[in-house]
Amino acid sequence: MDFNKKRYKKINYCVQCGSKLEIKNDYEKKLRPQCNSCGWTYYKNPIPASACVILNEKNEVVIIKRKFEPGIGKWALPSGYIEIDQDPEDCAVEEMQEETGLIGEIEKSLGYYPDFSPIYEKVISFGFLMRITGGELQAGDDAAEACYVSLDQLPYIVFPSHRYFIEEVKKFKHL
Repeated sequence: MDFNKKRYKKINYCVQCGSKLEIKNDYEKKLRPQCNSCGWTYYKNPIPASACVILNEKNEVVIIKRKFEPGIGKWALPSGYIEIDQDPEDCAVEEMQEETGLIGEIEKSLGYYPDFSPIYEKVISFGFLMRITGGELQAGDDAAEACYVSLDQLPYIVFPSHRYFIEEVKKFKHL
């Protein structure tokens, strides 16, 4: 089985009309699942996510222990998948509050980082340095724990994108 057919092996039915999909070349000459009944084409695209680097006045960063996959039981930055009605900034502000109890706003964009995903194959994460404007630190939503940690005493952070964003903040803040 070639790579494209393997990539789409679980994509079987059209979400528009329910007909069986066929993997064939589209107008761009790329193999994709397509519906012969209604013409719908399935595009497998990276999933967008946002991650928050939250620093307190001591330059300690907020990390969370993940309650669910991917990375269950491991340390990460507060983060989440961007919903269809959100932009990356909206997602970052929402995830900050949902996972940490902290209310905040974006101080600086840290760019983006393409990363492997065991669930979605590829994720593109947008990183943000966040400013705390209220709330109290507490684990919530899909965080089992939430705590402040000195940047020089961080445990292993499970996602490469999160490690990248932390390093970007260290450069920006000269820490």
